[in-house]
Amino acid sequence: MEILQWCLDNLNYWTVLLLMTIESSFIPFPSEIVVPPAAYKAAAGELNVVGVVASASCGAILGALINYILARTLGRTFVYWFVETKFGHLCMLSKEKMEHAEEYFREHGVSSTLIGRMVPAVRQLISIPAGLSKMALHTFVLFTFLGAFVWNSILAAIGYGLHGVVPKDQLATAVAQYKPYLAAGGILLFVCFVAYLVIQSRKKSN
Repeated sequence: MEILQWCLDNLNYWTVLLLMTIESSFIPFPSEIVVPPAAYKAAAGELNVVGVVASASCGAILGALINYILARTLGRTFVYWFVETKFGHLCMLSKEKMEHAEEYFREHGVSSTLIGRMVPAVRQLISIPAGLSKMALHTFVLFTFLGAFVWNSILAAIGYGLHGVVPKDQLATAVAQYKPYLAAGGILLFVCFVAYLVIQSRKKSN
């Protein structure tokens, strides 16, 4: 815990990468306390906001790959055994959460690894059913990166925008006020992006 606190107190591209790798794995750690403060520092000229988003998104891929590889290699029996262990419970995992993540994956297919990155209670676990289903690795990495990029961009925009508006010690409280709108905003951006691709594709075909 002291190491994590040190990372939070000394945010840079490497600590953002490390913390977001943890956040994206099965270990619970909210991205809301990593990316906005890092972007807040970027607005102060201490970091570059593009570097913050890139580091956070790469960390998200690494963490998701941990879940994906473990699930694909060890299988469903091990996963469901693990979530019911004491350590699994310490990581805030449960059979019910895993079943919810699998159901979400079944309903939305491979795109769930993109959309799911912006859905609370699914974001950190969606890579596990992707691994269990042996989803193509290149598709998994691409969709995970796109979803993480959108999510981290939103978080970074909030942190960057709050610089000069709220004091640093009130940043966490201010970000929490926006939290209910984050997933909706991310999904809306994704829908707009897909619509743009469809329109561009139709223009080229005409």
